[in-house]
Amino acid sequence: MRRTALVSVLCCVAFQAAYTTTRAQALQAPAVVGAAADIPGVVKGGTPIERILTGYNGLDDPIGLTDGSLVFSEPGARRLHRLNTQTDKASVLVAESNESHGVTEDARGRLISAQAWDGSTRIGVIHPAESRTVLVDAYEGRPFSRPNDLIVARNGGVYFTDPGLTVQQAEELAKRLGKPLEPRLPPAVYYIPPGGRAIRIEDKMIRPNGIQLSRDEKTLYVDDSNGADVIAWDIQADGLVRNRRAFGSLTGRSTRDNGLGGVKTFADGMTIDTDGRLYVATGGGVEVLSEQGRHLGTIPVKCPPADCQNLAFSGAGKRTLYVGGAGSLYKVAMIARGFAGRAK
Repeated sequence: MRRTALVSVLCCVAFQAAYTTTRAQALQAPAVVGAAADIPGVVKGGTPIERILTGYNGLDDPIGLTDGSLVFSEPGARRLHRLNTQTDKASVLVAESNESHGVTEDARGRLISAQAWDGSTRIGVIHPAESRTVLVDAYEGRPFSRPNDLIVARNGGVYFTDPGLTVQQAEELAKRLGKPLEPRLPPAVYYIPPGGRAIRIEDKMIRPNGIQLSRDEKTLYVDDSNGADVIAWDIQADGLVRNRRAFGSLTGRSTRDNGLGGVKTFADGMTIDTDGRLYVATGGGVEVLSEQGRHLGTIPVKCPPADCQNLAFSGAGKRTLYVGGAGSLYKVAMIARGFAGRAK
């Protein structure tokens, strides 16, 4: 009887493992979900938009590493994954990421992430494990609210956004903590000089989100999820910024409401190509702006049931655009090639 019971248990375990594997494979089955509109020099009209992964507990900030692979975050499960861009198979790279969202790679090959787990919000090196360290975790003695996206410059300085909480996120967090939230730092953009403390460089946006540098790293771009314009600054020799201006307008709008007002572009992550064009994930898809800020068109990538969050070029020659959001990862074959000077 005992042996029969053991066999039954082992059969159940084997069945469950097989079911889990089959389900995972089903979730990851590629599917064509749309087609690109023609944008001269960027993408050919009719190019398939493919969903290659799905079923993740959030999927954010893909970045294309120098070895041709792709790393992306799974914030809800507090993990980072690496994608083999030749096979479209993913594996866990970092098992505990402290709810990392944005990820960037420095000149030493270290991955630095924006970590948003409440109580340990920070910017820090997350991989490799032996290099893990906190770069900053507070501004003027107060903890950050919810760091979201970041980019590292060639000199090692890091620019990052802290958009704060949406109304829904604040309600969920208060419920989890079982008490009202204490006052927090307002939404802002920060700069961390190499080896230094965080310096606030922008505090006028409703929800600063995506952040990017120009090819020559003389211009900083930041978008506002609740604003219509990408904002640009000139970067000075000390890494600080001046000459704030509207760089380009976004046309996409979200059907969702985060309770913060403004213009609901839901603008999020950004990347650039080798010609300096800026790609912005918004409620309308992937909007493409010229190096001068002219709107060139939109690649209609959607991430139901929410909006796409972030994007990056990767794969052979950086000629594939990967877009992540709402637990899924999509890819589009491009004419344009991603900027090779850094991971993103």
